[in-house]
Formats: sequence, structure tokens, C-alpha cells
Amino acid sequence: MPTLLPTDVDENVIPAVRLRPGGAHGIAATITSARNAAAFNADTRVVSLYATGPVYIRFGDSGVTATASDHYFPAGVYYDFAVGGGRVKQHTHVAALRVSADCALYISEKE
Repeated sequence: MPTLLPTDVDENVIPAVRLRPGGAHGIAATITSARNAAAFNADTRVVSLYATGPVYIRFGDSGVTATASDHYFPAGVYYDFAVGGGRVKQHTHVAALRVSADCALYISEKE
């Protein structure tokens, strides 16, 4: 049966997920790169992002830094990203850098 659910890099269907209690993060995106202070839960496979202004983002470990060469993420879009697990190394943090004006990036871990 066909599905409209997202798939991971191994083409495995990612089942519908719910918000992880305690898994809400916020980043002030300014002229200097910032990342979530607390690492994602070890069981988190998907995070949702929402930005109040356009930002550049990069996923990685506790030292990740975003630059203007990273992925552009527009304002006002709620989007799910796989952060790894299984055979793929899990990202524990996301970094954000404003494009033009200070804004906020909201992150929701899902389980």
C-alpha cells in the first residue's frame, strides 16, 4: 500500500510521531551562530523546525556552527528533519544564523 509518510535515508518509512515531552528548544538567531543548549534525546529521530525569520541551519554535534554557506531555511515554515539513528550517525544539535534580521528558531523533538 502506498504511503504519504516521510522516509529516512535508507528508504524506511518514518511513522507518524508525537512531540517528545521536554523536547522543546529555542535558539535566538543573530549575527553570531547559536545552537540548542541541550542535546537531542538519544531516541529522537525527527525534529521539527519553525523560524520567525529566514536563517541558515546546520545539524551536527555539540560544536556545530552555522555559516552563510549552509542551508537556507525560510521564515514561517514548519518542517520535519530526520536527525539520524540506526545506521546513520545521530545529530544532537542544530545551529542557526540569521540571514538579515534577528529572529527565533523553534525546535520540537518528536518520538
